[in-house]
Amino acid sequence: MLFLRTFADRLIGLSATVGALALILEVGVILVDVIGRAFGHPMYGSQDLITMVMVILVFGAMALCDRNGGHIAVDLFERYYPPLMNRIIDVVAALMGAIIFVALAWAVWESSKLSTMLNLSTNLLRLPKAWFQWALVGFCLPTAFGMALRALELAFRGFDVRSGQGASK
Repeated sequence: MLFLRTFADRLIGLSATVGALALILEVGVILVDVIGRAFGHPMYGSQDLITMVMVILVFGAMALCDRNGGHIAVDLFERYYPPLMNRIIDVVAALMGAIIFVALAWAVWESSKLSTMLNLSTNLLRLPKAWFQWALVGFCLPTAFGMALRALELAFRGFDVRSGQGASK
C-alpha cells in the first residue's frame, strides 16, 4: 500500500503544480486585461482564457485539497460517536467522494465526445472546448484515486493521510 500512497502523492503533487501554474496564468491574464481596460484596450479573449483556465485551477487543486483535509466537514456529532463509527463515516465519505469524481469524469468525457463531434470552441479565441474537458477528466481521476486510497487506508490500516495519524482522533 506504500507504493500506492507514493504514486497517489506524486499524482496529487503534479495536479497541484499544474493548478498553481494555472493560478499564475489566471492572475496574469486578469492583470493584463484590467491594465488594458484602463488604457482603453482590453485584452482580446481574456474572458475565454479566464473561464477555461479556471477549470484547470479549480480541478487541479482538488486532489491536494482532499489530501490535506481541506473539504468542508460538518462534525457536530463526531464527539458523541464512538471512534469506530467515526472511522466508518470517514470511509464511506471517502468512497462516496471517489464515486462522485469518477462519475463526473465519465460525464465530462462523454460531453467531450459531443464537443469534438460538433467542433465546439470558446467564443473569441476559438480554443477547442474538448481540450479543457479532457483536462478536467485528467484532474478528476487522481482526485478519485486519492479518495479511494484514503478509504482503503482508513478501512484496513486505520491511518488517516489527512492528519498523518491513526483514525482514532
